[in-house]
Amino acid sequence: MTTYLLAGGGTAGHVNPLLAVADALTARDPDAEVLVLGTREGLEARLVPDRGYELLFVDKVPFPRRPNGAALAFPQRLRRAVAQVRGHLRDRHVDAVVGFGGYAAAPAYLAARQARVPFVVHEANAKPGMANVLGARRAAAVGVAFEGTALRGARVVGMPLRREIVDLDRGALRAEAARHFELDPQRPTLLVFGGSLGALRLNEAFGGAYSDVLAAGWQLLHITGEKSDLADPGVAGYALRRYVDRMDLAFAVADLIVSRSGAATVSEISALGIPAVYVPYAVGNGEQSLNAASAVRAGAAVLIPDGEFTADRVRESVVSLLADAPRRTAMAEAAASVGTRSGAQNVVAMVDEALRG
Repeated sequence: MTTYLLAGGGTAGHVNPLLAVADALTARDPDAEVLVLGTREGLEARLVPDRGYELLFVDKVPFPRRPNGAALAFPQRLRRAVAQVRGHLRDRHVDAVVGFGGYAAAPAYLAARQARVPFVVHEANAKPGMANVLGARRAAAVGVAFEGTALRGARVVGMPLRREIVDLDRGALRAEAARHFELDPQRPTLLVFGGSLGALRLNEAFGGAYSDVLAAGWQLLHITGEKSDLADPGVAGYALRRYVDRMDLAFAVADLIVSRSGAATVSEISALGIPAVYVPYAVGNGEQSLNAASAVRAGAAVLIPDGEFTADRVRESVVSLLADAPRRTAMAEAAASVGTRSGAQNVVAMVDEALRG
């Protein structure tokens, strides 16, 4: 029996690909033992047990950003976290470690190196996090979701995706999806969303331009986010929803998407071959623009900066795209060329190589 320790967490961007790989490992070998390493504070503390995997804990040790008391205490705290992971590796007879970034990953990489356990790194974002930059230096293999990600020895393996996306047959589900949102399956549909909390910029722009979308002969499925107070005009062909728990149905009915460009969002849209307009979130270190870059270069997507995304820009750039069927067809073909549904299997293949190494 092979025992795997999957390390990562903190946010859904780390936990979801981790769980996708965990599912792929157990589907291939039901006798394998798949353990997850995380912190008590991260999202993994809830999501991992809910999926049925055993969660082992390590102390959360943030990298210091400035010279202060926390920076002085960092070396000792990190050594203690590494010792905790070494204990897990020893006690559970771990054969391989797979890291996905986040607070749990750095001590996992250091402990695996000390214990001579092979480890693999997967980076979901085009701009890698500090833990994965550290881990890539000594990893047996490094996989990235996006071309151009600056990690030593990286190869593009794609994003490990949720099973409902991997198995999604958009054509077969379109009629059901349209009924679910009270839309017409025969008419083209524009899907707009900004994540579970929504995106104010997108909501304001389409709040002012939804009638132009409808006038172009399209329907609009607009997921505003639960905190949005955008009023629903109650017109035919405009389905406004605060929250959708069946994004597979939303994707099934979508002929074009306007969204933010988080790593998982870009990966799922590309894997499904849907043309897109990305409006990267302007806060942060620019990672959302980088996430969309490979799709834009391939001709699968259009990028519009957040500060330029207004109702007028929707009329100018998005509505014109609704009228250009040949361009959308070319974009869909390009999306399929840069996306993949086999990211989880590709990561598993890297782990197999590391074990044979």
